[in-house]
Amino acid sequence: MSAPWNFVRYLALARPLLRGGRLPALLLAVSRKAGPPGGRFKGVMADLKLLQGLCTAWWRGEYRAVSRQALLAVVAALLYFVTPLDAIPDWLPGIGMLDDLAVLAWVMRTWQGELAAFRAWRDAQPVQAQTALERLPVAERVDPPAF
Repeated sequence: MSAPWNFVRYLALARPLLRGGRLPALLLAVSRKAGPPGGRFKGVMADLKLLQGLCTAWWRGEYRAVSRQALLAVVAALLYFVTPLDAIPDWLPGIGMLDDLAVLAWVMRTWQGELAAFRAWRDAQPVQAQTALERLPVAERVDPPAF
């Protein structure tokens, strides 16, 4: 299945974001937009947490068994999610988030094998390590891992 239209632009933005050491800031922005558990994104909260956990584990060097293409797609989807002016502006009541949810669903479906492998790895970690994955990296500009 082909990528959602306009998504290619976000794929192009994902690489410099990773190389520039700005992934922690993106993860913080995703958390802020998603809000508290049970909020307006309760239906996709588990997916967002999985994508954030993958990025956090990759950033910390704990999980590197993800392809570059999958990581770029995940980061691009999170960028799309936090961008208010995308295909359908987020401020439009009732429909503004539909395109964001469609992009997240596309990434979850397209990269389901890689995400399942990460989920299995995460679930095999001790409880303290799983809890640490839910803590976002400090949102400051630092030297990024090699990408």
